[in-house]
Amino acid sequence: MNSNSITSPIKLTEFSHGAGCGCKISPKLLKEILGSGHDKLINSNLIVGNESNDDAAVYDLGDGRALISTTDFFMPIVDDPFTFGMIAGSNALSDVYAMGGRPLMAIAIFGWPINLLPAELGSQVIEGGREICRRAGISLAGGHSIDSPEPIFGLSVSGIVEIDKLKRNSSAKIGDTIFLTKPIGIGILSTAQKKKLVTPDDHNMAVKQMCMLNDIGLEIAQISGVNAITDVTGFGIAGHLLEVCIGSNVAAEIYFNDLPLLPNIQKYIDDDCIPGGTIRNYDSYGSSISKLSSFEKAIVCDPQTSGGLLVTVSKEALPEFDKLLIANNMSLNPIGKIIKPIQSSETVFLR
Repeated sequence: MNSNSITSPIKLTEFSHGAGCGCKISPKLLKEILGSGHDKLINSNLIVGNESNDDAAVYDLGDGRALISTTDFFMPIVDDPFTFGMIAGSNALSDVYAMGGRPLMAIAIFGWPINLLPAELGSQVIEGGREICRRAGISLAGGHSIDSPEPIFGLSVSGIVEIDKLKRNSSAKIGDTIFLTKPIGIGILSTAQKKKLVTPDDHNMAVKQMCMLNDIGLEIAQISGVNAITDVTGFGIAGHLLEVCIGSNVAAEIYFNDLPLLPNIQKYIDDDCIPGGTIRNYDSYGSSISKLSSFEKAIVCDPQTSGGLLVTVSKEALPEFDKLLIANNMSLNPIGKIIKPIQSSETVFLR
């Protein structure tokens, strides 16, 4: 718990039916809700709209730069209000970093059950959002609030990017190596927390990861041979990699045994700490993935909150990418490869 937090017996996760990005609408249902309409043709300055399910919208400013606009919010994934604000803010900022952009400012999205929870706890959520914005070097410049049945917090973030450094989720190339900047398992550990099965050390590890900004994306985007970037959140690594494949007209292999995992994940899976979002994810896109064991399904479909960046890197750019990782004290192993699509309903293969 952060030193700025109020000590309270109230547990925020008990006031929400979902947790973090695990409460996202499933990919299958979201597609039904959004329909097939795209907004790109309405304005020619719109470089990125919703046509490829990318992380943010991007608008050409006409001077070699583009404006990035995104929003993200959810219900509590932790009980501490200050930490909840930090996690939700970090998760929203990640969309800008995934486009290779620099955040400019943020606007808060805040819902609070005013008859159920004290206002001072809500204030701590906002303060957590302010703190993560400070770490990103921007201001929490305003926002909008409502009286809602469940606590909700997130940010609408504006960012800037040089157009020639813009990274999309639909530009992966055959032969690219795939990397992931954070371990997987947040959905499993958050479910273990709700079941009161998680150890303090494992919980603290998950919280630390969720509060970690993905600002490394700014530096990664400077490498021309980095072809695609996306952040891994509620649809799990398989779902977000599938979006990359569909948008790029490629397929992908995941080296399952090389996936980075948070500690003791096997134990929590054995204790049936599987979030509902995992089942919804598999129901949405399972037919596009090669046959999975129950353990593999629990991992690759696990909904992440403030997860890592999934990066595809050309062979020529690997030395520069490795040099950048070393300079940032990061050690990442390849987790997969972009391959040619085949005549099959399957697009993502586990090896």
